[in-house]
Amino acid sequence: LYAGEVLALMGENGAGKSTLMNILSGSLQPTKGEIYLKGEKVTVPGPIAAKKLGISKIHQELQIVPEMSVAENIFLGRWMKKKGGSVDFKTMAAEARKYLEMLDVHVDPATKLKDLRIGEQQLVEIAKAISLNSEIIIMDEPTRGIDVGAKRHIYELMNELTASGVSIIMVSSELPEVLGMSDRILVIHEGTIAGEVMHEEATQEKIMSLATGGQ
Repeated sequence: LYAGEVLALMGENGAGKSTLMNILSGSLQPTKGEIYLKGEKVTVPGPIAAKKLGISKIHQELQIVPEMSVAENIFLGRWMKKKGGSVDFKTMAAEARKYLEMLDVHVDPATKLKDLRIGEQQLVEIAKAISLNSEIIIMDEPTRGIDVGAKRHIYELMNELTASGVSIIMVSSELPEVLGMSDRILVIHEGTIAGEVMHEEATQEKIMSLATGGQ
C-alpha cells in the first residue's frame, strides 16, 4: 500500500477480502504471514492497537450508537473530560464540528445518529477516522445503500484524503466504483493474490477473469 493511493481489493465472496481487512484492523489474528508498516514489522493485536498505528476501518455495518449524538459517536471510547472527571460535551461538540467542517459535512454535532440519513452516518464514520489522525483508512463497501448525491460526496472526500497523503484500502463489489476510484486493484482468488491491475489497464473483463481463477 502506497501513501496517497486508493487500493481496491476485489474477489468473489469467500475469497478472503474481509479476513485480510480484519487482520489489518486488529479484529482477527493471522495464523501466518507478516505485516510491515513504513518498513518496520508490526503486530496488530487488536483494534485499539490498529488505531495507534494509524489504521482505521469503516465497516459495511456502521459501528455507531444510534441513540448517541454525532459528537459522542466521533469520540466514542475517548470522550473528553473536564478536570472534575465529568464529560466535556461542549469541547467535544466543538472538536466534532471542526472535523465535520473539514469534510464539508453540515450536521449539528448534537444530532442523534439515528436522525441522520445513511450517507450522513457514513460521513460521520469518516470524520471519526480523521479525528484519529489515521494514515490508512479501510473502507468496506463505502457507498452501499446510499443515494447518488451521497456517493459523489464520499468519492470527493476520498480524493481529498488521498491528496493529503492518506492511503485508502477499498473493498467494493461495485465494479464501476472500483474502476472509477482506484489507483491500483488487487484481485484475490481463494485466499491468494490472483493479480495486480493498474487503473489505466483495468477492465471489467480482466478483473472478472482474475477473480474467477483465470489469467
